[in-house]
Amino acid sequence: METIPFWLQLLALLLLILLSAFFSISETAMMALNRFRLGHLVREGRRGAARASKLLGQTERLLGTILLGNNLANTALTAIVTAMAIRYFGDNDRVILAATTVVALLLIVFCEITPKVIGATFPERIALPISYPLNLFTRVLAPAVWAVNLLAGRLLRVAGVTAEGQKAPSVSPEELRTIVLESGGFMPPKHRSIVLNLLDLERIAVDDVMVPRHRIEALDLATEPRAIREQLATCFHNKLPVFEGEINRVVGMLHVRRALVLLQHESFDADDLRAILTDPYFVPSGTPVFRQLQFFQENRQRIGLVIDEYGEVLGLVTLEDIIEEIIGEFTTSTPGGEGSLRWIDDEALVDGSMPLRELNRRLGTAFPLEGPRTLNGLLLETLRELPEAAVSVRYGPLVIEIQQIEDRLIRSVRLRRHAPGLPAMPADEEEQPS
Repeated sequence: METIPFWLQLLALLLLILLSAFFSISETAMMALNRFRLGHLVREGRRGAARASKLLGQTERLLGTILLGNNLANTALTAIVTAMAIRYFGDNDRVILAATTVVALLLIVFCEITPKVIGATFPERIALPISYPLNLFTRVLAPAVWAVNLLAGRLLRVAGVTAEGQKAPSVSPEELRTIVLESGGFMPPKHRSIVLNLLDLERIAVDDVMVPRHRIEALDLATEPRAIREQLATCFHNKLPVFEGEINRVVGMLHVRRALVLLQHESFDADDLRAILTDPYFVPSGTPVFRQLQFFQENRQRIGLVIDEYGEVLGLVTLEDIIEEIIGEFTTSTPGGEGSLRWIDDEALVDGSMPLRELNRRLGTAFPLEGPRTLNGLLLETLRELPEAAVSVRYGPLVIEIQQIEDRLIRSVRLRRHAPGLPAMPADEEEQPS
């Protein structure tokens, strides 16, 4: 050191600091890279992305190069600072302590904290261009890295740790959901909503999206021919389930357009309809919606009757119902039907049999979906009995006012939003309407 000029020693010191900072920022930036974003850049043909992806594919070699280079630079930096301190300030304990303190500050501030914070903040902007010199260092230090990794591997085997059999990291549905939720401005809100709805299809069953049994428009062959004619002339659906006497005795599905030809004949009876019926398609209760979507595709069906374990009809599910769960409301509704469901002056009139999932989607409410599936079921669970008169229940930010009770069912309900600042009551507390 005595024969080396002072300016050259300072230059070597500066170069070692820069080299140590380079390895620190490389490690943080490479490890903080978004792998999905990196894969997208590789498919776009970005050379820097391809090189970075190749380096990350050899993680053991990459980390070995970075750690070896970083430690060599830090060790050389410590030796130079100590030698310079002894040469210019003397060989004693205070000088050694001061030199050690200076080296620690240099390493912590300029070689660790500052570069790693920068690398974590801008991983993509740093990792792609830095992959070129990093790849060069990987080749230059390959023999030393191989020797170090060989020794480390032997020690790991002694400790019972092996890298064999490790699977590539996979993304679970919940992790994918989190990625989509955190996509922010990278994905339009509508696209993000569709992706999230797709992920939710495995969680819900056909019972959550079906039309309940009492709301099914069906044709009864046991009625008079005149009544059948009137129903066919005024129905709003292309297909109707056809039963005889009782809805659980389904005999087939009727294409209404085919039946309209029969209406032009003077003689018309149930046997004429039987001849043009198609076989009904039954769906077991509890079938996941996504699986049912596949079944519809495989069986070339668009409509199915949901049945329980005893063969009783619970409801009706269509391909359109499932598609609406993914992309939202898009089909037209019958006049006076649910298509008019919306807030009017902070109030909404709702059918008691309305599914809670549909209410949450259309009105933006937040009813729980783990328990009862319909508003009627939720109210009965809350009240623990069928009310004999109209009552109001405050449920979270909503006041639910029961309007009509018929046949042991809550038929009609009025929802009212709270006025701003009105304190919420527990869901199990009810109040008589004023």
